[in-house]
Parts: sequence; C-alpha cells; structure tokens
Amino acid sequence: MNTQKIIIASAITLGLMGGAAIAQPVAGTAVLGGTATEVQAIASGWSLKDSVLGKTVKNDADESVGKVEDVILAPDGTVSFAILSVGGFLGMGSHDVAIPVKNFRVTDGNITLPGATKDALKDLPKFEYAKK
Repeated sequence: MNTQKIIIASAITLGLMGGAAIAQPVAGTAVLGGTATEVQAIASGWSLKDSVLGKTVKNDADESVGKVEDVILAPDGTVSFAILSVGGFLGMGSHDVAIPVKNFRVTDGNITLPGATKDALKDLPKFEYAKK
C-alpha cells in the first residue's frame, strides 16, 4: 500500500472518529472520549463528511463516473470500500456499487477512479446493505 493510500485511509478513519471523540467520561471510571488535546487535533483535521461523502468521482479523463454515498469499514476497523452511486440521471435509475478504497486516487481534493467508465461501473453488481 503506497503512502497516499495510507494517508487517505488514516484520514477517513479520523473523520469517522470525529463525532465520538468529544464524548466525556461516564460515572467517573470509564473514559469514552479523547483527551482535550486529541479532540483539538481531530477538530482541526480532515472530515470524511466534508471531504468525501457526496463528492463526485471522476475518471482519469476528467469525466464524472459516480458519487460517493458511503464508506465501509472492515471488521478490523480498516477502511475497505467506498459505495458509489452510478448510472441514472439526476438520481433516477442509479444504483450503488462497492469499490475498494485502494483503487481511488485523491489529488488536490479531487477523487478519481483511474480507468473507470460509466458503463463499466453500471455493469458491476449492485451493492445492497445486509438486512439487520
């Protein structure tokens, strides 16, 4: 895994932890949140919500090929897949597909999926969340 992918995965993980990091100790014994220093560092860091979710994904030809709908964590806590909404027009007729995070490139805040085409992504199996 190259350095850029590690930085992206770490940043996504920090973005996911941001909301939980401000929790305070409960009943004086269990520490549930981060320290004041950790919270301050996270607050000035990178936000998954602001930097990834809902963002357009382009291919290396600068064509829009989808939109990031979700990020999936593997059971071990690592960022594993991004869920993209692909196909359709103005949200109608689109479906979700799962793309490994390692396939993305982030440059100057732009998310690209090299080699992707709209047709190739539409042909991928539809992603559906497990029923609870």
